[in-house]
Formats: sequence, structure tokens, C-alpha cells
Amino acid sequence: MQRRNLLFAAVFAIAMAYLEAAVVVNLRKLYGITDIMASLSSFDAQISRIEIGREAATLVMLWALGWIAGKKLQSRIGFFIFAFGVWDIFYYIWLRIFIGWPHSLLDWDLLFLIPLPWLGPILSPVLIALIMAIIGVQLVVSEARGIAIQPKTAEWLLLVSGILAMLYAFMADALALQHLNLEMLGKLRPSSFQWPVFLAGFILSVASCGKFLAAVKSDDKAGGRITT
Repeated sequence: MQRRNLLFAAVFAIAMAYLEAAVVVNLRKLYGITDIMASLSSFDAQISRIEIGREAATLVMLWALGWIAGKKLQSRIGFFIFAFGVWDIFYYIWLRIFIGWPHSLLDWDLLFLIPLPWLGPILSPVLIALIMAIIGVQLVVSEARGIAIQPKTAEWLLLVSGILAMLYAFMADALALQHLNLEMLGKLRPSSFQWPVFLAGFILSVASCGKFLAAVKSDDKAGGRITT
């Protein structure tokens, strides 16, 4: 049953990515944006607020999907991050199909607006999305097998530290601005991406997730509760 639900969650995420990419293509056509990193000034305050609301709505939709598809909190989180990962990856696949962009995974993009604008090469969110999809599947499948994954405090601290480091790498340019408001979206331009900070955070996050994945694999046949 849960494997089938994962398939439908993937279908939903891929369709949702199509819709998201279509909206972005339409906005680019409407405002004459060819290079989003050089044309952000076309966005006004009203559009910025609407875009922030659209991103918040996207998160709500993905969480609602996870809540409906999952039975307990573990699988609900699993469906949420699985769908999030699939959606993020296929968003760029659809953009590539629609407009031939991105040209490479190293192209820069305005990734997110909440709580501040995220900027970075497309490769960075794609790496995160891949890990999210893998971990999401594991959470769902483990719960279906009667395995409750409960990481220790050390693993949580490792994961949170990694996430914070990656968030800083994405939002470093926005944090450097003296005045944080909607008008900064038109003024914000990327500098150099902080790959060392991002990769350090990514490795910390993968390491924390890898510990409980290894525990699940070793005790897969036994079932029961796993504390990594």
C-alpha cells in the first residue's frame, strides 16, 4: 500500500513541478526576463508578496499530501520530504524542456524567498532534493515494516547544524544587505557561492541521515524500534 502511495506521491510532485515551471515561464515572458540573475528588478513589491505566498502555498500543499498519504508522523514526514525532493528535481527538468534552461547544473537561480531570498547554483538544491527523496522513501518503508526511527540527540544536532550551514550558504548575500525588505529583491545580485560552507553542511546532514539508514538496514528483518 505505501509503495503504491509513494508512486502516486511522485506523480503528484511531478505534475506540481510542471505547474510551478509553467508559472515561472509565464512570469518570465510577461516581464521580459531572459536572465533571472540580471533581470530581478522587473519584479515589483506586489509580485514579490504574491511569490512569497505562492511558495508558502507550495509547502502547505506538499505537507497536506504527506499528512493524507502517511499513517503516522514518521511516514507523513517521509511522504512530505519525498514529494518535496521529486518536485524540486522535476521543476528544473520541466524548465529545461520548456525553455532550454538551465544550461548546466552550475547555473545560478533564485531558489526560494522564505524567510529571505536564497541564491545559488542549481546543483546545490538538486543534491539536497536527491537526499530528501531517498530519506523520505526510507521513512515510509520503515514505518510500513514496523520500524520506528528515533535518532538520538547527537544525530539531531548534527542534522540541524548541517541544515543551518546550508541555509547560510544560500542566504549569505541577502544577510549581507543592510536593509531587509521586499525592495531588496530587485537589488540583490549573487556573489560567489560559499561551496565550502554548503558542502560542510551537506556532509553533516548526510552523515546524520546515514547513521539511521545503516541502523535500519542492519535490523530490517527484526523490526521494532530503532534508536540510532
